[in-house]
This record gives sequence, C-alpha cells and structure tokens, in this order.
Amino acid sequence: MALETPSAPITASEPLARALQQTLVDQVALHLQAKQAHWNLIGPGFREIHLQLDEITAEARDAADTVAERLRALGHVADGREETVAETTSLPPYPTGEQSVHDTVALIEERIGAAGKAIRSHHDIVDAEDPASADLLHAILLAAEKQAWMLRSAIR
Repeated sequence: MALETPSAPITASEPLARALQQTLVDQVALHLQAKQAHWNLIGPGFREIHLQLDEITAEARDAADTVAERLRALGHVADGREETVAETTSLPPYPTGEQSVHDTVALIEERIGAAGKAIRSHHDIVDAEDPASADLLHAILLAAEKQAWMLRSAIR
C-alpha cells in the first residue's frame, strides 16, 4: 500500500500576509500599551481596572503569538520587532505618566477600536483567501470588543 504524499503547504498571498502582519503589530502594541496603562493607573476604581488591564494584556499577547504562528504556517516571516511595531502599528502612541481610571478606560478603548478597525479593513481580503485566518481574526476582534465593553461598563 502506497503512502499518500502530503499536500503542498498553503502559502499566503502578499495581501493576506500584510493583513496578518498588521494584526500582529497591532496586537503587540495593544499588549504593550495595556501593560503601560496597568502600571500607571490611578484613582477610584483602580483595582478592577488594574486587573482587567492584565486580562487585556494577556489576550493581546496570546493573539499576537497565534497570528505570528499563522503567518509562519502560511510561509511568511512574522515581524514583531520593536522598531517594526513602532513604525507600523495602527494604534496611536500611549501618553506618558500617570493616567486616571476614566482617562485610561478611554485611551485603551480607543486603542482596541483602532486595532479592530484595522482588522475590519482587511476582512474581505483575508476571508476570500483563507477562511481559517478570517476565523482567527474574528476571534481576536470578538475578545477585544468584549474587553472594551467591560471597561466601559466598569466606569459608567
């Protein structure tokens, strides 16, 4: 009995790879900015938001890892170097210094929104070429938007 040869590996097109790379750098930036916010948070409601920022940090870090591994599986190099993240992220820079709970919620919600907007902007390209990668991006988007809702609700 002859063994079947495995099918050729799937290789992502450049547009798909760019979309995944953008998601990677945005998730790395979100991870770093949420941690920065976590460290410099002040004010009433500190503990709840402080802990939630750790959840956001962990989710973004895990999402970045999953996207990087997807890029590799699709035959591309994942670039999460600090200079690449700083130069290409869709997220605005995070301000320096202490930030109030209220301001922190607004800042992180804005960054989650920027990352989500980037994912949505290349959804059609990703979905048309690779539904598995589209599913991955959907999961990232759903988790991030849930965190944004929870942040918003905590200060209402």
